[in-house]
Amino acid sequence: MLYSSLEEYRRLARMTSDMLFLAKTDRGMTLPRNEEVDLAAETGESFDYFAALAEERGITLVLDGQGRVRGDRLMLRRAISNLLSNAIRHTPQGGSVSVHIRAQRSGTVQFVVENPGAQIRPEHLPRLFDRFYRVDPSRQATGDGAGAGLGLAITKSIVDAHQGTIEATSSATMTRFVITFPATPRSVG
Repeated sequence: MLYSSLEEYRRLARMTSDMLFLAKTDRGMTLPRNEEVDLAAETGESFDYFAALAEERGITLVLDGQGRVRGDRLMLRRAISNLLSNAIRHTPQGGSVSVHIRAQRSGTVQFVVENPGAQIRPEHLPRLFDRFYRVDPSRQATGDGAGAGLGLAITKSIVDAHQGTIEATSSATMTRFVITFPATPRSVG
């Protein structure tokens, strides 16, 4: 009983922290830090964090490409982790979660996370980034305390704080999240 209560306390504390973060972003939160961030390195760190979960489910994590952006490293890592967590959770056993990072000629950087799994119907796509929004039972968490419907809202807030855009697409075989970060001037040094 105590262990169950402790888990519920942790879940509520996490949700409270997430709600406070979203409240700050609603007020036009500025970036706490503005540094050059290597997206491939941050993704690699997140892969390390999720390695045991992915291995347990027979899921392969694949990283392709390089790209640097300016922003807050910890916030960007949180956005990456949110997307990876969702992708791993919704990838069938033995599947693969891929991250593609591409520096575009325009100077923008695209960060793409894609995974196989159940299709998200088109009418749900525009609402995925709304707080507490959940698509349907096949895409919800399975009682592990995750899946309160805040992860994608937080991800969007982080992307917005970095003046980027995020969109989701889904087909019968693949779900894809694409973040486009704005062009930033090259660092001198």
